[in-house]
Amino acid sequence: MKPKRHFFLLLLTVVLFSACTSYKNVPYLQKSETLTAEDYAKSAVLYDARIMPKDLLTITVSTITNPEDAYPFNLTVPSPIASNGYLTSQPTMQTYVVDNEGKVNFPVLGLVKLGGLTKTSAQDFLRNKLREYLKEDPIVTVRLVNYKISVLGEVARPNTYTVVNEKINILEALALAGDLTIYGMRENVKIIREMEDGRKQYIALDLTDKNIIFSPYFYLQQNDVVYVQPNKAKAQGSDIGSMTSILISTTSILISLASLMVNVLK
Repeated sequence: MKPKRHFFLLLLTVVLFSACTSYKNVPYLQKSETLTAEDYAKSAVLYDARIMPKDLLTITVSTITNPEDAYPFNLTVPSPIASNGYLTSQPTMQTYVVDNEGKVNFPVLGLVKLGGLTKTSAQDFLRNKLREYLKEDPIVTVRLVNYKISVLGEVARPNTYTVVNEKINILEALALAGDLTIYGMRENVKIIREMEDGRKQYIALDLTDKNIIFSPYFYLQQNDVVYVQPNKAKAQGSDIGSMTSILISTTSILISLASLMVNVLK
């Protein structure tokens, strides 16, 4: 009896150890309670999106005292809308496409380079330019129309998501996609990013690391792709599933051939 008892105790120990080891790979931001005030001071910088080539922008200019002075800087395009069964023309704001050199063709000013600037810097830049043409200090608002991120791999809802407030971090992006599945590798989530000059960049983030919130890649840029790689358990399970299907198919064929041979030899 003793050898069997020792065997079962050993088996139970192995199972419990495996469960503890697996659990360590699941929680995000482990040991975050050990962070200090000095640690949090590292992240005391507000994020502001930077304008990139091929971005779509809306730029509005307004003045308080003489609103008509700003009209030449606010191009509109007609868009048909239905009203009482008839199509009427409702103007909408012009969308500006940032070219490969980071420039947009703005009314009156011509080609101006906004690529690489944050939205706030772009607004200040245009405001300084427009002061030469307006009697009062203008109000300039720049918005990114195409701020999107894609999340794929081991998540509940892989998709491309539009970010309305133009600011999103890696954890928020994964929340939009329904979080990682239990098979997702939390220690090696990859970000694929295209730089301003066209170069591609791969970035690996460890979601279990408490210091991830201080990473310069914690906030995503527009058009980032987040990829969650499957862990070894999922890969092995996939292999087992494939082998099982092949084995079942092969067995079925052999049984059919055996039955045919029996019928022929009767």
